[in-house]
This record gives sequence, structure tokens and C-alpha cells, in this order.
Amino acid sequence: MVVGGDDLSGLRERFLARLDVVGNVTVVARELGVNRNTAFGWARKAGRRSERLPRRHAGRDEYERLRAEGVARRAAARQVGVNERTAKDWDWGVKKTRTTRTYADGRRADYTTGTVTMGGVTTAPVGLTALEKQLHPRFLTLAEREKIRDLHALGRSLRAIGRALGRPASTVKREIEANSGSGGYQPYAAHRAAAARRPRPKDRKLLREGRLRRFVRDGLRRRWSPEQICHALLKEHPDDESMRVSVETIYQALYFQARGGLKRQVQAAIRSGRTRRKPRRDPQRRTPRFIDPMVMISDRPADVGDRAVPGHWEGDLIIGAGGRSAIATLVERSTRYTMLVHLPDGAHDAETVRDGLIATVQTLPAHLRGSLTWDQGSEMARHQQFSMATGMPVYFCDPASPWQRGSNENTNGLLRQYFPKGTDLSLHRPEDLEHVAQELNGRPRKTLGWDTPAERLRDLLTI
Repeated sequence: MVVGGDDLSGLRERFLARLDVVGNVTVVARELGVNRNTAFGWARKAGRRSERLPRRHAGRDEYERLRAEGVARRAAARQVGVNERTAKDWDWGVKKTRTTRTYADGRRADYTTGTVTMGGVTTAPVGLTALEKQLHPRFLTLAEREKIRDLHALGRSLRAIGRALGRPASTVKREIEANSGSGGYQPYAAHRAAAARRPRPKDRKLLREGRLRRFVRDGLRRRWSPEQICHALLKEHPDDESMRVSVETIYQALYFQARGGLKRQVQAAIRSGRTRRKPRRDPQRRTPRFIDPMVMISDRPADVGDRAVPGHWEGDLIIGAGGRSAIATLVERSTRYTMLVHLPDGAHDAETVRDGLIATVQTLPAHLRGSLTWDQGSEMARHQQFSMATGMPVYFCDPASPWQRGSNENTNGLLRQYFPKGTDLSLHRPEDLEHVAQELNGRPRKTLGWDTPAERLRDLLTI
């Protein structure tokens, strides 16, 4: 289309008049059918600048209507189809670009430089995560700080503001005094200041040399768990507050060392061998059901189940590499006392296990030979002969139910620290097994009130 000079002049005038109303060159050019480059040339010669139009979400008006009617933020955001975080930004008056966030109080956070600018002053940022983190209810929220500002501006008393917030007047007083400047109390500035004061970095307690570090190190060398160390400190130093450390602090110190390159040493100190957190998984299926006649655990007397009467044992095998070697384990249910049964050459057929168990159990006094609970492994095929020789009935667990021998399963896990999976267990002599059992029975146990199994068994033997 050819446009004459007069027509072009008229079109330019209409463009400039419309630009004064709309403000955006691209929008007006699209309305009038003018080439975008021509339109920008007209605006530049006329000394006009194109204004960036704010992009508004299609559901913003509906969201604001719902909020004005008292609909909760989460419900309103769900109705208009936006993320709750976006809805929070709308409520707080946050304007976003690809690289910045500008808050209602004028604070501008720049993602690319990691800085915050306020009043022309650029400072180190307080992270958005810290600002928006959900804290304990005892801490003031941004909404409460805004309410303090509004009520304080209306001249309400500290007690009145406290009643409106459900907080003591002293809390309101400290908040206003700590965060009021020349411009009065500013809730956003107060919230940023509170977030900046929140971190209190400290040196890791176990990185400092001293008695506490030595105690923890010695406990780990003795293969105590962090929880056992924690309670042993309380028992041995009841009046010394400096000799205190939490279980999590010990674990974090170990994991911190693993990140620093001491992976092998940390694996030796942690029974699981892992150097980082790992979610628990479902236990593996047990061996097939034992087919010989047996008495099931459901028929076991009640006094065995509640651990009230000592002398009832749980047993199992820990298996070596390729299933070619094994060690039998016995755990007394009330004291958690452990006995390890040496099996010649690691053999674990029914006859070898029967003979090993009989020889071990016969070292016990009669009042500690109550019963034996086992799983349905084929190594107990001679259980009736064992019962005749020792006078101990054998009760069998249900298939795939290791928790029915919980004490023994736990103990087997502890023993894997001494006898790792995939190793040849036939290499360990009876003297080696006795040494491991003594060390295990010398550990304080949480379930025993931090007594050791050896101490509890000694009390039973002196009856």
C-alpha cells in the first residue's frame, strides 16, 4: 500500500496522540498497522519514550477478588491455577524479572550479583530462603510485623497491639525499639534484620581438642555407637556440663570428616559403613519355611514374650562369603547378653549347629536355660535333639518375620562390624569369638538404662 505525504503525516499524528494514552510504541503500532521500526523512529524524533507495560497474569484480578472476600491464600491460588509462592509474591507486592525481585519497601535483590540494594546502598543479601523460612510460632512473622506497624501508626498501646497479636506487650515493645529508625518502624526492614541476626555460626564442638573430644574418640575406637557415647558421658560425668554432646553432633562430625577425605576411617567408626545419610529400606525376605514339625512362636508362653523372666534366648546364624562359613549367635532376651558359637571350619549343617549349640548352652546354669527362639532355617532340623540334650524348647518364628527375634537381629547387625559381609568366617578361632563377645557385652545399652549386658548377667548369676 502506498501512503501519500498527507496521509503519512496524519497517521504519524494519530500515532503520537495514541502513544500519549497507551505509552507503549509496540502496542500502538500494532493497533494502527504501522511498521514497528517506523513507529520507534517517529517516537524518537518526537522525543517520546516507549513505556514498558506491566505483564499481568490472567488470573490476578480473580485472585485479588477472592482474597478481598477472605479466601485463604492457598485456596485462592488453587482456584486461579497459580503456585502458592506466586500468590505470596502478589500479596507482598513483589515484582519479579528474570534476575531480580523488587519488594514493596523498595528493596531490590539481584540474583546475578547476589546483592540487595536499598536506598541506593548495596549490601550482602539475606537469602530469600531465610526471609521466607517457616519458623517456630514463638518468632514474629512478617504479617505480624505489618500489623504492628499499622496498629502502632494508629496510636494503639503496646498492650492493645499485644492482645491483637496474641503476644505479650513486652515482645511488641522490644520489637519496636530494636527496629525503629528515623522513618519509624518498618516491618520489611525489621524482618530482614531479624533474619540476618538469626544465624549464630559456631565452631564444631568436636573439632576442639579437649576431654570431650578424647572421650568421643575413645568410645568410637571401642566401637560404641554415638548414642552409647552420649549417655556414657552423662553417666560418668553427671555434674560436668562441659562433658555433653548430642548424638547428632557426633554423627555430623563423622560425616564432616568423610567429606574431608577420611572416608575409610569414618566407615570404620560407623557400624553401617556409610558416610552419608541413607533412607531405610524394607528388610530382605527370609529363608523358606521350615518343613519339619515345630512349635511356632504364637504358642510361646507369655512370660517369654514380655522379657520378665530371664533365661530365654534368641538365635541365628551370620553367614560368610558365598554361604560357605557361619557363626551361630545367641542373645538373652532380658539382658541382651551375647554368646557366639564357633562352628568347626565354618560348617553350618544341622548336625554341626546342633552340637555347637548344645556345647555352648550347657555352660549356663539351669535357671538361665529357659527357651530358644529361632527362624525357620534348615540348620535347626535337629531341634528336637537339641531340646532333649539341654531341656530347652525351641520356638520358631513365622516366615519373613525377623522382628520376632528383634534382639538377635540387632545384635547380628552389631556383629557385622567385627565380621563384615563377604568375608570368610571360618578364619576366626574360638578365642577370637570370645573376645568379640566380651567387647559387645561391655557396651552400655540404652534399653538397659545404660547398663551393660555383662553387668545385668552378673546380677542374675549372683541370685
